[in-house]
Amino acid sequence: MTDASHLPNRNDVPEELTWDLTKIFKDDAAWEAAFKDVQGELPKLEQLKGTLGNSSTTLLHGIKTILGVYRKLESVYVYASMKSDQDTNNSTYLALDSRASSLYAKVAAATSFFDPEVLAIDEKQLAHFIANEPDLAQYKHYLEQITRQRAHVLPAEQEKLLAGAQDVFSASQDTFNVLTNSDMEYPFVENEDGEMVRLSNGLYSILLESTDRELRQGAFEAMYQTYGQFKNTLATTLSGEIKRHNFMAQVHHYQDAKEAALSANNIPHVVYDNLIKAVNEHLPLLHRYVKLRKKILGVEKLHTWDMYAPLTGEPKISYTYDEARVEAKKALAPLGPDYLEHVDEIFNNRYIDVVENKGKRSGAYSGGGYDTPPYELLNWQDNINNLYTLVHETGHSMHSWYTRHNQEYVYGAYPIFVAEIASTTNENILTEYLLKTQTDPEVRAFILNYYLDGFKGTIFRQTQFAEFEQWIHEQDAAGQPLTSEVMSDFYGKLNQRYYGEALTKDPQIADEWARIPHFYYNYYVYQYSTGFAAATTLADGVTKGKEGAQEAYINYLKSGSSMDPIDTMKQAGVDMTETAYLDQAFSIFEERLNELEQLIDHK
Repeated sequence: MTDASHLPNRNDVPEELTWDLTKIFKDDAAWEAAFKDVQGELPKLEQLKGTLGNSSTTLLHGIKTILGVYRKLESVYVYASMKSDQDTNNSTYLALDSRASSLYAKVAAATSFFDPEVLAIDEKQLAHFIANEPDLAQYKHYLEQITRQRAHVLPAEQEKLLAGAQDVFSASQDTFNVLTNSDMEYPFVENEDGEMVRLSNGLYSILLESTDRELRQGAFEAMYQTYGQFKNTLATTLSGEIKRHNFMAQVHHYQDAKEAALSANNIPHVVYDNLIKAVNEHLPLLHRYVKLRKKILGVEKLHTWDMYAPLTGEPKISYTYDEARVEAKKALAPLGPDYLEHVDEIFNNRYIDVVENKGKRSGAYSGGGYDTPPYELLNWQDNINNLYTLVHETGHSMHSWYTRHNQEYVYGAYPIFVAEIASTTNENILTEYLLKTQTDPEVRAFILNYYLDGFKGTIFRQTQFAEFEQWIHEQDAAGQPLTSEVMSDFYGKLNQRYYGEALTKDPQIADEWARIPHFYYNYYVYQYSTGFAAATTLADGVTKGKEGAQEAYINYLKSGSSMDPIDTMKQAGVDMTETAYLDQAFSIFEERLNELEQLIDHK
């Protein structure tokens, strides 16, 4: 863990290692002017209400006006949030961030009439509008995304009634968040320095990766002892949320909650079903990896608290930030000169906020908006993990760059279903590059395990979550009560089926469902698995020089939200309604697992 007392103040960080937000607004005064400009648009938005269905002209005017306001608002919001992120102790920018969020809420409220009014336009009349107004043509897909829900939208008064009950419907998730983030009091545990400190979710993740097995066990048992005291309450909150999902799906005339959730991005249910089926067919590979983990750690019994322990130690290679930029470009060379040219732009124009400082937001992300550079926030440390982070976030940034330079604002963002594919493809390309250039067995072992552990934690683990999520929705729909005993019994057996006999059956892990916030997100987690598998397949095609793979990949980056995500990926060469991309990903996992097993055997 970084010692905060040794971190520099924000003002002491060298300018070249900070992002240049003057590319958004020259100064805070310019931001204030833009803020007031958006505020001044609110009355214009109100005036649009009730006009969209009058004619093709009024519909076009409404769309362009609303999108224009959101475009200006986006820059206002991005500047304020990123200024706040660079130093969360700065009250000036905390205030700007709060004001921007409040303004966003006001704009959303002022435009809430838009979807219902579009849906109120007769289907034939809307087609007539589009046919007779050439400038509406570019919004055809945008309008289709709204009108696709026509059969699932209730009469206006009923929708208004449901909307007014959102605070009631969100009570279960709100209670879970307050209980687990505020009211739960975790016990004290020993940390890496031998100090007794209060456990937290963040510290728990760190301690599970400790090389000290007793620390791992202590953290694990303390965490589940805490959750175990509240599991009946947490079963009630989760059950309430699942009932909400099922109720909303039923009243909106969906077959079930899964269909309702997947319909937002027009994802066929077969994508979800194929994922669970394919992962279950390949569970023997995960069992092999767990068995190998047990062998490398040299333990008589492999416990759940051993599943995140480092296997190979720190590798013999590390990178300064400057060295990492050079290495990243070498690794990403298979994506072509145009791609590298824009990577250069990101690396050399202060789009990246590099080092940690006091008050800076933790972690890493790629951000920005349609009219801003694709900024990146890092908290740099000189190691190979941070090289992967740089390449990952640059994958997001390049996705944003290509989308924003090839799509109009209306399609200038990309849906979550495809968002992680670009970043994870970059990671996979880096892995392939390192395996081609690093010959030291210990370094290769680290790289191989880095990939296998990521695969395990994403494709296998998130699909396990997806399978549990589907089961609890089905149980509730069938009228079966979701008690803590019922959920723990199913989850414990599911966990053992996934990880196999090499993993000891620790009773506490049966209660893991109680601490996973994603189960409140309504069929969300499967996208991590499908995205990782698609990225593995795409990276394999690019690095092996498969004909058309590079061009197809760049076209995917350019597509934004101009088509349904399934069609976007088909054009990139990955049909996610079939299982071939999953089979290819498992093939690569097995190939790298074979090599790691051989390296361990020859030690």
